[in-house]
Amino acid sequence: MNKQRAARLDFRQRAGGRLLRLLNPLVRRLIAAGMPTGAPNVLLTVRGRRSGKPRTVPVGMVELDGRMFVQASYGESGWVQNLRVAGEATVTEHDRDMQVKAVELPPDEAAAILRRTLEPYRRSRLLRALLGPRFRPPIGVLSRYRIRIDDTPEEYLAEARRHPLFELRRVTSAPSG
Repeated sequence: MNKQRAARLDFRQRAGGRLLRLLNPLVRRLIAAGMPTGAPNVLLTVRGRRSGKPRTVPVGMVELDGRMFVQASYGESGWVQNLRVAGEATVTEHDRDMQVKAVELPPDEAAAILRRTLEPYRRSRLLRALLGPRFRPPIGVLSRYRIRIDDTPEEYLAEARRHPLFELRRVTSAPSG
């Protein structure tokens, strides 16, 4: 992330990002060992856009109507840029690997998914006040704990523009002939 972009992040985003960077190695080990993390986390392995090396990061995943989604809760991070370029990844959950094709949803479609996923849950004004006007936990975490922060379609659209949402579609291998 360049310095201009970092300067635009608010304190909560910077602090959250630093905390996650510290915890990610531990969370990666917990997920790889099949241990619970308190969130719907999976490991997402994506080929680096410059190095070509596989990069693995824990991400929160949510399932809705048999579809899988991951959200870039810290915006345009490295894994987001790598996933855009690669268009495919490996998801590791409970010691099982799954090849997926990643499709970034346009903001209006992403906003509808976010709203539909969180609509049944209670709205937390306290959490919204603590997190500020721009920071949101990943949709998987909010869904797990049955909390929503945003209410209006405009709020969900703003969230989708700041934090891209990817649909992960399972890749099925062709039958051998």
